[in-house]
Amino acid sequence: WYHDNLTRHAAEALLLSNGQDGSYLLRKSNEREGLYSLSVRGKDSVKHFHVEHTGTTFKFGFNEFSNLKELVMHFANQPLIGSETGTLIVLKHPYPRKVEEPSIYESVRVHTAMQTGRTENDLVPNAPSLGTKEGYLIKQGKIVKNWKTRWFTLHRNELKYFKDQTATEPIRALDLTECSAVQFDYSQERVNCFCLVFPLRTYYLCAKTGIEADEWIKILRWKLSQIRKQLEQRNATLKS
Repeated sequence: WYHDNLTRHAAEALLLSNGQDGSYLLRKSNEREGLYSLSVRGKDSVKHFHVEHTGTTFKFGFNEFSNLKELVMHFANQPLIGSETGTLIVLKHPYPRKVEEPSIYESVRVHTAMQTGRTENDLVPNAPSLGTKEGYLIKQGKIVKNWKTRWFTLHRNELKYFKDQTATEPIRALDLTECSAVQFDYSQERVNCFCLVFPLRTYYLCAKTGIEADEWIKILRWKLSQIRKQLEQRNATLKS
């Protein structure tokens, strides 16, 4: 649950999206060497506490612990006072380091902030899981080669598309473990297009802007690289 150079904003997004009350992680503080931040979720917010490594002990407020396990055990039973409102938080669920954390998602959120005029802080409570994306794309039909606007959602290894944002049932769910490539496409009479190559079909999609198309391509490519990495690790484990 140590996340090294994870930023404050990314820590908040991770814990609010994927965590629960009492989820926590440790990360480096930018303030100075030897100082860390313990980020903990309580209700619908994330609190950050300083943890100082003196070289031999970990200092947390007035308390001092010989190791991190001791610190966690202490605050698993004794609540932290998280805010002026007196929200009580205990450390319950360590947030594992090996989770979906594409660096591209940080830039996607910053880009959203620039477009909407809202700050990163405004966006954090509503930030989706860092490995997800959603939005409208224009999709080419399979048989009749017409173009229709569809609502797309990307979660884990699945890309689903719906008739619109209000639809509850997807028209189709694409398993990205079967996708061999994602790339810009210049064969269509449209701009900002890209394609997803599957064994039985290539899907042609267009975004409203080049930036948006680029964001989709980057996060989809990141997904494919993660899938390949997991497959290689699994094969290596089987061989050994």
